[in-house]
Amino acid sequence: MFRGAFAGQRAIVPMTGYYEWVEMDDGKQPYFIHAGDELLAAAGLYAARKEGDQWKLTLTVITREATDASGEVHDRMPVFLTRDAWEDWLSPEKLEDKEGALAMLRAVSDEISAKILTHPVSREVNNVRKLTRTDPNLVEPITL
Repeated sequence: MFRGAFAGQRAIVPMTGYYEWVEMDDGKQPYFIHAGDELLAAAGLYAARKEGDQWKLTLTVITREATDASGEVHDRMPVFLTRDAWEDWLSPEKLEDKEGALAMLRAVSDEISAKILTHPVSREVNNVRKLTRTDPNLVEPITL
C-alpha cells in the first residue's frame, strides 16, 4: 500500500513520545517512551485516495527493530529523523535508491534512539473512554 508513498509521499510525524504495552500477570502495563524534553520526528508515509467526492488520507509511521531503551519494552520502534535529515526526507523528488534511503534512515535513527528513555506510567492510559488526553499525568513515571 505504501510502496509509491515511500518513493515520493514522505512525511514527518512530530511527537513528544509514544506508548508501548507489556503483558503482565494482572493485565497490560503501559510505558511511555520518549527523549526527555526533546521533540521526536518520526519518518512517516502518506497516501491519498478519492472515495466518491471525499479525499481519504492514510498515514503510517515507519518502524524498525528497537534499539537501546525502547527495546526493553517492545521489539519495534519508530524510525526517528535528526533535524539535518528532515529536508532530504521531505524532498518531493522520487527516491531512486530505496536501499540507500533505508540505510540513511537506520543511521540517523540510531543517533536519536541512543537518547530514548522509557518508564512505566499509570494504567489510566489504557482506558480511552475515560482518560483526558491532555492530562500531563499520563506520561508521569510510576513505580511498579
